[in-house]
Amino acid sequence: MDASDRELLNEIQANFPVTSHPYRELGRRLGLDETDVLERVAALRETGIIRRLGASINSREIGFVSTLCAARVSRRSLERFVRTVNECPGVTHNYERKHEYNVWFTLIAASLEEKQAILNKIMQKTGISILELPASQIFKIRVDFRF
Repeated sequence: MDASDRELLNEIQANFPVTSHPYRELGRRLGLDETDVLERVAALRETGIIRRLGASINSREIGFVSTLCAARVSRRSLERFVRTVNECPGVTHNYERKHEYNVWFTLIAASLEEKQAILNKIMQKTGISILELPASQIFKIRVDFRF
């Protein structure tokens, strides 16, 4: 990774341009051409330095609802439960913890009704109750890794 890759990573994290040709704009900012930027991004993805490129949207600002969920899932039911949760498009995280409630996931939906319908579907399909822990206060910390 050279200095241009580091500068590119800094720009992608904090200042990704929302234009019809974002990689051309990144190149303009960094003194590179669009092809070079695309090749560098591809190489950084290939090596695993970049895992994903995507928007980070404040779901509440656009009217969506979200909740943190926890469930007590037996070892024999774990794979089926996790697969069922992962099939839901609004699930953003799903992980196992060493705790009485051993599976935790976050769910984002367009409305309270849609959220409840998704949770009901998971519970109906798996027979496992879900504890819902909606946020009462939001704390967001922006984390950019400076290269």
